[in-house]
Amino acid sequence: MSAPAPARKNDRAAPRTEPETGASIRARVGDEIVVRGTVAGVVARDGEIVGLHHPDGSPPYDVRWAEDGRVTLYFPGPDAYIRHLTPEPHPAGASARNVGSRRAPG
Repeated sequence: MSAPAPARKNDRAAPRTEPETGASIRARVGDEIVVRGTVAGVVARDGEIVGLHHPDGSPPYDVRWAEDGRVTLYFPGPDAYIRHLTPEPHPAGASARNVGSRRAPG
């Protein structure tokens, strides 16, 4: 039996199949962010994205949290994911009025 051939530099990696989480996620203003709880099936936190800091929708985000209405700057970790609540596809570049916008709670 022969040993498997070593990987070559031009071999392509298998496509990613896991959901986008953490720094790889992209969002729009109005999307929901969900941070999973420490127990399976329990949502620890969720909120609405009310501001973007980058035109491509990458983190961090200004989030209005559902439990208390506070708006905070949030850097998602691997336990967070985005629910796109609008049917439109993510634009190639977010509009300038949404980038860096901050809406006061209330």
